[in-house]
Amino acid sequence: MKNFSNYTDYDTKENLSFDSKVVHGALGTEPLTGAVSMPIFQAATFRHPELGNSTGFDYSRLKNPTRLELERTMAILEGGIQGFAFSSGQAANMAVFSLLNPGDHVILSDDIYGGTFRIIGDVFGKYGVEHTYVDMSELDEVKAAIKENTRMFFVETPTNPMMKVADIQAISEIAKSVGALLVVDNTFLTPYFQKPLALGADIVTHSSTKYLGGHNDTISGIVVVKDNEEIAEKISIHIKSHGSQLSPMDSWLVLRGIKTLTVRMDKHNSNAKKVAEWLRTQKKVDKVYYVGFEDHKDYEVTLKQTTGFGGMISFSVDSEETVKKILKGVDMVMFAESLGGTETLITYPTTQTHEDTPVDVKEKLGITTRFLRMSVGIENPDDIIADLDRAMNA
Repeated sequence: MKNFSNYTDYDTKENLSFDSKVVHGALGTEPLTGAVSMPIFQAATFRHPELGNSTGFDYSRLKNPTRLELERTMAILEGGIQGFAFSSGQAANMAVFSLLNPGDHVILSDDIYGGTFRIIGDVFGKYGVEHTYVDMSELDEVKAAIKENTRMFFVETPTNPMMKVADIQAISEIAKSVGALLVVDNTFLTPYFQKPLALGADIVTHSSTKYLGGHNDTISGIVVVKDNEEIAEKISIHIKSHGSQLSPMDSWLVLRGIKTLTVRMDKHNSNAKKVAEWLRTQKKVDKVYYVGFEDHKDYEVTLKQTTGFGGMISFSVDSEETVKKILKGVDMVMFAESLGGTETLITYPTTQTHEDTPVDVKEKLGITTRFLRMSVGIENPDDIIADLDRAMNA
């Protein structure tokens, strides 16, 4: 029986442009049959021809052909040595934080996604992992938060939902100076617009539920390790032991989504710019948070380390009544939690994505009861604006 778990044909794709890599993936085709779309290997276990002879696959919790294609594809796109596909973005982050030991200290972005806030505080806190939240866009604050036991920096950039931007290369240098790992959540921009590993990060994570999958039809998470074999082995043991691997069907859905990543991200990018500029003209809108504005305080950092601004916008309005009016009045735009899909979604962070974040922390950050977050989809931008206009101003 042929063994394609160790095929290295995907190495020949290194010379392709990013646009081609997303379409063709690692192996791209299934080598035994020539199937153009990697099949969904919906199998729990795999037959061995004889003792000591294997196809390279034993049990799907350990390795599955469909998941392996996704993991190899993401390693190629992010520029790392190994990728791992998890059952959710939360599961992916759990694996990364499991690299810490009791007594270790981690520094995190201060307006980080509420689920990550819950993981590090409620779960790892009780196991003796210390943590500090800082504004990662302020390097002096980052340096001031370092302790003798600091072992990891966990950065969202842009942040969710305040759209703060961290200088990945600068923070990488700080992390290396104290022997700490730098982990970057690249969910908002994807490797098409931002490549954290090339900028000095050690690990990159994704909620691939979002832009990578891109169609609001699967829950998944990704971790890619840059070049440290020991770290890759630890995450491999974690996923094997915790059983938090992504299913074959969901792996295939993310692979399918990745094929159109570049064309979708370009559309998200252009649509978001147009919607953000329109929001700034509205009397009921107090402030728009969007990294593509030239007056964003970290606009130059964004230009330095990314090739696009993404599809995410946050904004605050004049009253809670306006919030209620928008959320009830939108039609094509959907009031729903999540982001990164083809459809435009609007979210109320204070009771949804950041529900578990303490009220005083939310208020300090600006996540108030008048604050909304929007994931701009790939519809016609004029339709998105018309729907928002009708809901807010009718």
